[in-house]
Formats: sequence, structure tokens, C-alpha cells
Amino acid sequence: MSSRVLRVGTRGSALALAQSGMIADRVARLAGATVELVRIRTEGDVNTGPLATIGGTGVFVTGVREALLDGRADIVVHSYKDLPTAPTEGITVAAVPERESPFDALCARDGLRLDDLPRGSTVGTGSPRRAAQLLARRPDLAVVPIRGNVDTRLRQVSEGHLDAVVLAAAGLNRLGRADAITDVLDADRMLPAPAQGALAVECRSGADTWFTEATRTLDDAPTRAAVVAERVLLRDLEAGCSAPVGAFAQVQGDALTLRAVVVAVDGSSEFRVHRAGSPAAAADLGARAAADLIGQGAAGLLGAR
Repeated sequence: MSSRVLRVGTRGSALALAQSGMIADRVARLAGATVELVRIRTEGDVNTGPLATIGGTGVFVTGVREALLDGRADIVVHSYKDLPTAPTEGITVAAVPERESPFDALCARDGLRLDDLPRGSTVGTGSPRRAAQLLARRPDLAVVPIRGNVDTRLRQVSEGHLDAVVLAAAGLNRLGRADAITDVLDADRMLPAPAQGALAVECRSGADTWFTEATRTLDDAPTRAAVVAERVLLRDLEAGCSAPVGAFAQVQGDALTLRAVVVAVDGSSEFRVHRAGSPAAAADLGARAAADLIGQGAAGLLGAR
């Protein structure tokens, strides 16, 4: 039996455990180690109020990062979209594995698709971005805020309290609940949150150990380029992860394309941009796209600057 033990910091939710377990198993196999999951409760787990009112940015990651910095964990795994865009001293993103589906998914009663929902249907989401884009496309829907884990949200539909909910397709896939999806909302209908579907595997800066070496081999260059562009755009808009900002970048051949939108919370107006650049200049692409949106007046939909 190997004497190496990989301590992986994670939230205790089913989705976080599934994601962390998947990464931990891959790193452990590469390094010939056994795995210990270190479960951490975060502010977002304890406080069940709307994310926008409890701080939004960072509420699911601060406690996990503290476990990394104080040595309780060797690596930590996050849903990349939950990470603040500002860097954290002492921590580096060692790997961005290949992305799962970046898109949102409708889970509706009776197998309904978004365009088939009757007028007045009640749709639940905890995301201002999803709510705004839903209302922009279907202003006749009643969009209501919800919190809770994936199973709790899906039960709101199966028990008849809601007609549908919108969740991340990646989370449903990772939990083995893709059967609940009735409509995958591609980028033409709903732009995802920046870095949605991607994972960030973090370690302490400057660490050069068996587990950091193994972790770095999981990095997927096209995924990293895409999320860098999306997150730089979010940073330059000075918007948090709960803001009504959608962005989707992808490497196509030698080019990196980026589409982004800023939407009024009631869906009444929006600003869009579509740009292309080089994967090697992903940060510049994100910055130029953000500047375009600001030039159009998008800052007015994000509050005072």
C-alpha cells in the first residue's frame, strides 16, 4: 500500500464531493497515492439566503481556501465559476481540467422545452444571470428565486411547486441526473456564467511536490484559455459571479472566440459582444470584449462604476 496520502479540500455538498472525488482519483492514480477528502463548510453552505445578498462572490470558496493555506489540504477543487476574479496570495490554479458542458439546462414538467412552456409558467433559478436571460427571451414567464441543492430544486418541479428550474448542465451530468434535463440551453439562447462547467484545482503557490506535479498534468490548454478570457471579461466589468453577465469562449482551430452579454435584471435591455483572438492572448481578448461592452453602456446595467 502506498504511504502517500493526498488530502483534498472540498465542500460537503453532493456535487462538490463528486467533482472533488473525480479529480482526487485522477491525481492519486497518477501519483500512486491514497485519497483523504477534507470536508469544509463554507459561508454559502451555512447561510441559505439569496447569494446576491450574502456577498455572492467567494461565499463557497473562502473556507476551502483557508484549509489549503493552513495545511489541512494539499489541493482543493472548486467550480471555477464560484472563484473571485482577483488572485489570492499564496494560492495558484495548478490545473484547469477539460471542461464539462458549459451550458444551462431546463428541467421542466412533462418534458417541456423552454419555448413550449405555457404563458405564466413558474420557473425557479438562484441566478440573476439566468433570470435576466429567461425574461429577455420569455417575458411572459414568472421567474422566482430558489436556493438548495440539486435534488431539492428538482423536487420543486416533481412535486408541482414549480413548472421548471434552470440548472447547470455540468452539475446534472456529474451527479448522474442528466435524465432530468428537458432542454439544453445553448449559447444562442442563454450564455452561461463565465467559467461554468470548468473546475479549478488549486495548490499553495511555490509548492513543488509529488501532488502538484501530478495535478498539473490534468491541465487542458483549450479550457484554460477559454476560462481566462471569460474571467478577465468579468473582472474588467467589475462584476461578481452573481451579476447578470453571460460569457462563453471556445477554441476553434487556431482561434479563440468569445461571446458575452450583460442583461438588465428584468430582461428589458441587453448589450452583446462577439470577438475572436488567439488562445495565447486569451486575457487580451477578454479585456477587449469588456471594453466593448463598457463602451456600449453596459456598466449602467451593473450599477454605478
